[in-house]
Amino acid sequence: MNEMITVQSAAQKWNITPRRVQILCNEGRIDGAVKRSGVWFIPITTQKPARQNKLSKNQTRKTTINVLSLFSGCGGMDLGFEGDFEVLKSCINSKINANWNVTPVDEHWVRLPKNRFHTVFANDIREDAKAAWTNYFGKRGIATSTYYLDSIVDLVKLHKENGMPVFPENIDIVTGGFPCQDFSVAGKRQGFDSDKSHTGKKIVDSNTPSVESRGQLYMWMREVISVTQPKVFIAENVKGLANLGDVKAIIEHDFSTISENGYLVVPARVLHAANYGVPQSRERVIFFGFKKSALTPKALEALSMSSIPEEFDPYPLITHSYNTSGINLLPPVTLRQAFIGLDEPEKSTDISQQKYSKAKYMGKHCQGQTEVKLDSIGPTIRSEHHGNIEFRRLSVEHGGAYADELNSGKIERRLTIRECARIQTFPDGYDFVFKNNTTNSSVSTSEAYKLIGNAVPPLLGFHIAKRIETLWSVYFGGEENDNI
Repeated sequence: MNEMITVQSAAQKWNITPRRVQILCNEGRIDGAVKRSGVWFIPITTQKPARQNKLSKNQTRKTTINVLSLFSGCGGMDLGFEGDFEVLKSCINSKINANWNVTPVDEHWVRLPKNRFHTVFANDIREDAKAAWTNYFGKRGIATSTYYLDSIVDLVKLHKENGMPVFPENIDIVTGGFPCQDFSVAGKRQGFDSDKSHTGKKIVDSNTPSVESRGQLYMWMREVISVTQPKVFIAENVKGLANLGDVKAIIEHDFSTISENGYLVVPARVLHAANYGVPQSRERVIFFGFKKSALTPKALEALSMSSIPEEFDPYPLITHSYNTSGINLLPPVTLRQAFIGLDEPEKSTDISQQKYSKAKYMGKHCQGQTEVKLDSIGPTIRSEHHGNIEFRRLSVEHGGAYADELNSGKIERRLTIRECARIQTFPDGYDFVFKNNTTNSSVSTSEAYKLIGNAVPPLLGFHIAKRIETLWSVYFGGEENDNI
């Protein structure tokens, strides 16, 4: 049997970086490479892949676009940019996005294609977020060392003040969902005047404003953009930010002044996830910034217009008609569709479906004490206490509407972890509850609820990513040659 070597050994042998070897493996360009338990192994006799031939002007190249992810959480946006995961068939509108190259799985499910984007850096301050992220993405061939369990403030200081090369070179896109609790309608709406530090802990002297407070961490995302100089950055936050005084305009201005006004920030827009096939009432404000010197003259002119032409608009095309109307739009995806094939917790073999909050019903005057409507979209999955998670089914005495289910012996209970993940469009292959092992800490049921509630729906992330991928050459012109 042919002897196998690691990615690191192959990189040393071929005089290229381990990251480049991983990319070549993922692209299927290394003969005989196999993945075992999420790790690539390469036959020792395999030769270094030949440099690809230069393409003619009329041809395109599927090159990798490097993504640096900040405030990554469990990776909802990261998964959207990576692609290659399953979603409900009803989530996809093939008339609007005919070029998506979706693969049928069965009568209910399809698989989204792998995108050009590749995550080369991620970070968060939550240990459970890192555990969940590395447990899932490690199986997809992304090195677990990609994820930094550090505050963005500390990372920037290490890079700029201590001269440590924390952030990778050749970054094309920076994404980041900077902390939203201080702008959320459900929170205290303290905005810039947050009483929490960049580590998530309460500031002792909360009367003294600090640029390191949780409400101003977007400024540290701004620092990372200044250091890495991506062609594009994408920032997201809750809808409440857009309604909190002039916060949106301030953030747009601050982002536009990166590198002495080197970035063009298009007006931020609120996207409703249900208009993109996500079975959930969830609205997020999205900021796009483009490096002016990287844009073609035509793209720079178009993106600078007060009304951006559709062929240059970075915001994804709406596909479903939740709170809008249009030609060829599909009806919103319902919870009944989203929960297809899920057994009751006591019958399921999926630990994420077995686990749910046992918090008792506390009366309709409290948040999260309502029953979901199966023939509508789901509620916003919140990153709060597990006692605020809505009920999948209430008893008759508490006003439950699903008498047929109760009569068949099904009990009153809250939404399971898997049901919340389905509402957020995470694939069933993403494990949210697991015990600690040699490489990861454990993730509990209550922690899993918070991780899911904090995340960007992967399908919404995919819409954003696919739109940018489609317009990449429109914005930046022809692609450069690969090194290999």
